[in-house]
Amino acid sequence: MKYYRKILRIPWTERRTNQNILQELGMKERQLLKNIKQLKLKYFGHVVRHNNLEKLCLEGAVEGRRGRGRPRRRWTQDISDWLGFSLREASILAQDRDGFRSAVWEATSYKDPP
Repeated sequence: MKYYRKILRIPWTERRTNQNILQELGMKERQLLKNIKQLKLKYFGHVVRHNNLEKLCLEGAVEGRRGRGRPRRRWTQDISDWLGFSLREASILAQDRDGFRSAVWEATSYKDPP
C-alpha cells in the first residue's frame, strides 16, 4: 500500500483507507504484492533447476558466529512460507515444472485481505 500511495502522491499523514486508494487506482486487490510473489517463486524454480553460481549461493552456508540481535529474514524463508514446504521439498518440487507451476499458482491465487 505504501507504493500505491507513492504512485498517487498521497502523503502518509493523509488519512485514507486502503480500499479508497485501490478504488482510485481501479484495482480490486493488491496486485503488486501478488506479482512480486509470483516472480520471486518463478525465479527460485529457475535457479534450482540449473547448476550454476546462483544455486551455489542459494544453498551455501556462511561459517562463523552470527551477530547479536534478531536474525535477518532470509530470501528463502519467503519461498518456504509462501509454498508451505521446506526449502528442500520446494527444490525437489521445482524439478517438475508443471507441478511447480501449479504450486506457484496456488500460492499466489488467494485473495489478499483488505
